[in-house]
Amino acid sequence: MALASASDTDKHRSSAHVLRQAALIGLLLLLAACASSPRREATYKPSHSELADEPARAPENSVGTANDVLFRAMALVGTPYHWGGNTPEGGFDCSGLVDYIYRNAANIMLPHSSRDMASVDGVKVRSMDDLMSGDLVFFGRSGDISHVGVYVGKGRFVHAPNSGGTVRLDDIDGPYWRDHFVYGKRLLD
Repeated sequence: MALASASDTDKHRSSAHVLRQAALIGLLLLLAACASSPRREATYKPSHSELADEPARAPENSVGTANDVLFRAMALVGTPYHWGGNTPEGGFDCSGLVDYIYRNAANIMLPHSSRDMASVDGVKVRSMDDLMSGDLVFFGRSGDISHVGVYVGKGRFVHAPNSGGTVRLDDIDGPYWRDHFVYGKRLLD
């Protein structure tokens, strides 16, 4: 039985890295296609769980910018959490992540605190059912904001959740997030 050489191990690692990158690119392309799909009007308002089967929606005049926000947000999934962090190299906390995404994808500078971001001018979105791709989503208790992420569509959002974790994609309708959702804010018009 022959042992694998260091070269074979490097080739295996390289192949796994290429496969992960290809899967991420495929997911990003799918999200972009969904965000640019025309909005379908219905005679009834679907529930949030029913929206999971609908394409992601973006503000009509900002589809390109919303796609840029989605690509930037999805590309950062897996980046380490770092309190006060605001770069991919140094890691992110929740507000540092959102500021980095908006600064680089939409040329919008945001304050470095979820509470301050919540007070920035924009359209307040009170219901999860009305969120569109690129909206900021705020969480907390009793209306007090303590966390922010970026809604990417189809009931999912990207955020930097906690110390020791990484930037991740979560279901906004999950038990914790649903119960702590305060509102969304639309900065893209």
